[in-house]
Amino acid sequence: MRAVVQRVSRAKVTVSDSTGEWTSGEIGHGLLVLLAVGHADTEADATYLAEKIAGLRIFEDEHGKMSRSVQDAGGSVLAVSQFTLYGDVRRGKRPSFDDAAPPGEARRLYEFFVRQIQAAGLRCETGRFQETMQVELVNEGPVTILLDSGKAF
Repeated sequence: MRAVVQRVSRAKVTVSDSTGEWTSGEIGHGLLVLLAVGHADTEADATYLAEKIAGLRIFEDEHGKMSRSVQDAGGSVLAVSQFTLYGDVRRGKRPSFDDAAPPGEARRLYEFFVRQIQAAGLRCETGRFQETMQVELVNEGPVTILLDSGKAF
């Protein structure tokens, strides 16, 4: 499982469909998490990432040091499914998504991840799984962290 975690002052996901455009999830101060599920991922991977993200110390304390978690800072999480994090372009210019989980399993683990974030006591808004979305954010810092449950980076 892979995640791009961005510290934000605000973030919003908008979905467009046949009925119009509407906001799926929106937060103020907190973390935007772009999450991808790999074909070999399990609930243990989702739990690992949820715990890591909930405790990630990337918010500044009163001395300007990044020593506070999103929980400590009173922030929220906006979790957006993004299978393209498994895009592999090593063999050309068109990405291969062979390592991404099939949609049914990806949805199950994405929803499990969201429940784990909520179980940590955090407010967690979401995007819409398997929908085309527009993601708006103000990256604070900027601070962006890459995580991989297999510890590839």
